[in-house]
Amino acid sequence: MLSRFVSLEERPLTEEDAEWDAFVADHPHGSLLQTTAWARLKGRFGWSAERVWLRRDGRLVAGAQILIRSFALGVVRMAYVPHGPLVDWSDDEQVAVMLNQIDVAAYRSRAGILKYEPLVWEDDVDLPAWQAQAARLGSLPALDTIQPPRTITIDLRPEEDDILAAMKQKTRYNIRLAERKGVTVRQGDLADLPAFVTMMQITSERNEIGVHAPRYYQDAYERFAPEHVGLFMAEYEGRPLAGVMAFSLGVQGAYLYGASNNEDRQRMPTYAAQWAAIRWARAQGCQTYDLWGVPDMPEAELEAQFGGRSDGLWGVYRFKRGFGGQVRRTVGSYERVYNKTLHRLYRWQRRRAGAEEGRD
Repeated sequence: MLSRFVSLEERPLTEEDAEWDAFVADHPHGSLLQTTAWARLKGRFGWSAERVWLRRDGRLVAGAQILIRSFALGVVRMAYVPHGPLVDWSDDEQVAVMLNQIDVAAYRSRAGILKYEPLVWEDDVDLPAWQAQAARLGSLPALDTIQPPRTITIDLRPEEDDILAAMKQKTRYNIRLAERKGVTVRQGDLADLPAFVTMMQITSERNEIGVHAPRYYQDAYERFAPEHVGLFMAEYEGRPLAGVMAFSLGVQGAYLYGASNNEDRQRMPTYAAQWAAIRWARAQGCQTYDLWGVPDMPEAELEAQFGGRSDGLWGVYRFKRGFGGQVRRTVGSYERVYNKTLHRLYRWQRRRAGAEEGRD
């Protein structure tokens, strides 16, 4: 049975929303990017959204939350399923039905193309069989991704001392050095967002990376507070030096946004803030912590090149690798084409502009 749901207007949350979010949190491929809060956040920044789902005996068994937005001066209307759809990928019939319903929703939204990026790890599937299934069902491998496909995940199930022991020696040293140098970390609240946003802008200028509009970070915090977001401010003598905004959903924790000032970097405040966020995610009941994005290369190449590169995500890889964890890659991004001319225009626009940073 198909249900169709469209809603990003500011209205009280419903039982339907709660049911959906519980389904996402419990699904083996669930992600905070499929939650009601994420859809409502994106609705403030140019996206619209709708859901499609399948029920069996009254229970949700599959679904997708679809974001829709216009690109290329409004000529191309794209539908996008971040970290979805949520299906049993071993069930060909369920996958085929779900993709068909997504096609119907995209068509009704006047989308020329659909891009979907499941949170399915390459090492958990038979990748050639996965790719063959996608081709059989009419999906094309995308030339680029919106969310970074490769990341590092930390296992939070061991004791804290064991998590520390799995880190690189230099990272453990820097976490302890921050404390010795007088850095303190506290869990912040909405009043700390202006300082955090200022540090985001400083980080953007220093590292030449794109960031969202200031209002975006406040909205992200408000949408997920209080249960599912933690803002950690590393300070020295009352001055903010670094901040981390982390999120939790079910057994998954994720580090999405981090920032630091240019002063007192020798006190290693970013390490202290990140360790506080990791400990918070573990206390939330998370079993994994996703550091959310490293260069899309095999681990051997990452290790061979990180010392000499600082472009793109290479700087953050140098930082993130120190926290231990496992380099993993998702199956990547796939497209379904409803209008070939608009699809060619979209791909041209993406090549011309360069792939956007993720988290859309």
